[in-house]
This record gives sequence, C-alpha cells and structure tokens, in this order.
Amino acid sequence: MIRYRQIKITFSLLIAGIVGTNGAWASSWGPDTNATNKDSIVNTRHNMTMSYLQGLTPGQSGINGDSALAWMSGTRNQYNEVCVYCHTPHGANTTTTQAPLWNHTISTVTYQTWATQAGTSWYPGPSSLICLGCHDGTVSIDSIINMPGSGKYQNSNADGYGDAAFLTNWSGNAGHWRLTFFDQFGGLGCRGCHSGAGGTAGVIPGFDAFELGKDLRNDHPVGVNYPATGTPNFNVPTNEKPNKAKYFGTDSTLSKDDIRLLYSGGNYKVECTSCHDPHGVPSAGTGSTFVGSFLRKDNAGSTLCLTCHDK
Repeated sequence: MIRYRQIKITFSLLIAGIVGTNGAWASSWGPDTNATNKDSIVNTRHNMTMSYLQGLTPGQSGINGDSALAWMSGTRNQYNEVCVYCHTPHGANTTTTQAPLWNHTISTVTYQTWATQAGTSWYPGPSSLICLGCHDGTVSIDSIINMPGSGKYQNSNADGYGDAAFLTNWSGNAGHWRLTFFDQFGGLGCRGCHSGAGGTAGVIPGFDAFELGKDLRNDHPVGVNYPATGTPNFNVPTNEKPNKAKYFGTDSTLSKDDIRLLYSGGNYKVECTSCHDPHGVPSAGTGSTFVGSFLRKDNAGSTLCLTCHDK
C-alpha cells in the first residue's frame, strides 16, 4: 500500500506542476492531445508507446519536453513496439477468431446488458470483447500474452484480469494501470490524471467517456443481431463477405470507412468495430486528422446513425 500512496503523491505533484505551466497539450483532432491522427496508428492514442510525445519542447507537453514520455513509464510496460499491445506474430490467443493474432488479455467479467421488450438479452461478441479488454477498466493496458523477445510468454494471460507478476518481469516496472480512476489496490488508474475535470481539464486529455465499465446499458447495444432484410426502420447492407461481414459500401472492397456487421454465432451483429476503427486512419483519407473517437465515418448530420437506421 505504501507504493501506491507514493504514486498518488508523486502524480499529485506532477499534476500541480503541469497546471502551473502556460503550455497545454496541443489539440488537432481531439481535446488536449499531441497525437495528430495522421498517416498511421503510430500517431494515434492507440499507440501505447506514446512515441508521438518525443521531441516536444517545454510548454508543448505541459511539463519538461521529453519528460512527458518518461513520466508515463511507471504506468505501463514500455514495449517499444506499437502493435504488440494488441497483436503478436506468434503465440496469439487461439479462442478469439475475429481478432487477427490477438495478444491483449481479454476480460472475463460479466457485463450488465440490454434486454428487448420481448425479454431477449444480448451480450458482446468477440469483436466487442477485444475492445472491452481495455475499455471496461478491469485489465491493464499493457496486459498481453507474448511480450517482445524470448522467454516472456504466458498463455494463461490470454484472459482474466492480467497477471501483474508476469507483466513485471518485463523490466521490473510494477505499474500496470487500468483505465479506471483507481485500481483494485486503491492506487491511481489512468483516469486519476486523465479525468477531464478539475485542475487537469484542458491540460491533460480526459478519458472519462472511454471507460465504459461493466454496465453497458447506457451505451449503444453490441452483440445484437441486425434486423433481417425487409425489417422496417433499418437499411439493408449493400455488400457481403459471407460468414465474415455485411457492410454498407459502394463496391466489393470492404474499406476502413464502411460501416459493417460482424458475423458470429450464426448471425450478423452490431459490434464495437461496426462503427469504430481502432487503427484510426485513414478514416477521412490519407493524412487525415478526423477521428471522432475512432469512428469509421463522420456523424455530421447523423450520417453514421442513418447508415443503419432508416428514420
């Protein structure tokens, strides 16, 4: 408990130092972020190495230049590889077929979900569970099966809450933070600083909207079967990759900006990745800066909503 109390004190001092500066985190596509969302996932928030913080000058980072990157070292393992936080070329999760070479721990919590008027209840499918592995706040962002290099593989870390002892073998770093405000031990989580409120508002990116928790009843349903052809109030997808996806696209190519329905359990379903592209670009064309929380298409004029909903 002493270690977590020290972390709290340290980060309180760091936040105070940040707020005391005149500089704020530059914003090009999202609130107070230095991630430009240009050209590749390397320049998005889903780059957990946070290499987009390198080369900052004092004021740009709110603290002292490159120390912004070093400041995050105690919160997660720095694997120095962008893709490994989600994917691995070898030793991947064999139970998750809808996420290529999946490496991140998948949460095994039970979610509160929605029920239809007829009493039918829906549950997140594979294409949503991989997202919830971080976004429900129960698993640390660096919790993976196969760490870079040899001798750092643990298949039992494929699902659950993440094995902190195994993760600490990477570099002796004991900080494996979750998206929550506090972790399971009472120490800070990511939102302890990224709260979007109080003294950090407008200075450090706020992640409140991105921690969905275990109660999903205030979020758009996922894992829900898409209504059959001819059902009133819903549009019919224009294309299909049999047993993979149905999608709203202009040709036979499934493009990144095509809204899609994912196949699982014998049906085509709405999942997180129906509307969101976790890789972020080129959601509005090569070199784009549009992200809208990683949406596949801009929802101006409810364009995204009206792709599926015929209103």
